[in-house]
Amino acid sequence: MKAPKERRSAQIHILISEQEMDKIRERMAQAGITNTSAFIRKMAIDGYVINLDLSEVRELTRLLRICSNNLNQYARKAHETGSIYGADIADLQSRMDGLWEIAKKLLTEFTNIP
Repeated sequence: MKAPKERRSAQIHILISEQEMDKIRERMAQAGITNTSAFIRKMAIDGYVINLDLSEVRELTRLLRICSNNLNQYARKAHETGSIYGADIADLQSRMDGLWEIAKKLLTEFTNIP
């Protein structure tokens, strides 16, 4: 036996640009849906909302910038004096290893996003 059709009485009115409507039509076509109301209803109820905290990515970028600046200073020093301290290179390698660990952690977290 077929379930009775749900009566829809509440309304939502929105204004969108032509470009937004084109994007909605494109996504509807990708989903194989031709009824705009059904598509909007389905996306509003079952669609995903993804809110990413990118603070760790910003921190990684900041640390990479610092290491890059240090590497440039070491290169200038080596060019000017013809030598460089092994401790400077070891320090930079250690910091880069730490950055790679952060990057691996972030990539693992990104792959676990539904």
